[in-house]
Amino acid sequence: MPRRVLTGRVTSDKMDKTITVLVDRRVMHPLYKKFIRKSKKYAAHDEANLCKTGDMVRIVECAPISKRKTWTLVERNGRLIGSAPDEAIAAAEAQPAPPAPAPTL
Repeated sequence: MPRRVLTGRVTSDKMDKTITVLVDRRVMHPLYKKFIRKSKKYAAHDEANLCKTGDMVRIVECAPISKRKTWTLVERNGRLIGSAPDEAIAAAEAQPAPPAPAPTL
């Protein structure tokens, strides 16, 4: 089974080697058919304490590290993190390659 990968914003970096990530998603209301914004906070493992509040990060599911932490940091502001190589490679392969720049004349 593939690991889940989520993208969100860091809301807290006060803990040692742990960040809190707020993940927003949009769901359609079953009756009114309007889109509603739902959010959830996840505790993720940040081995090198790199992330600061406000960073956009990508986290991936992993084996439980503690009672609340079952996610690991993979990417920070678009750059892969080197502490989790197998997870970073899997996440990078799941992303489509950026388009090539158009040639200038």
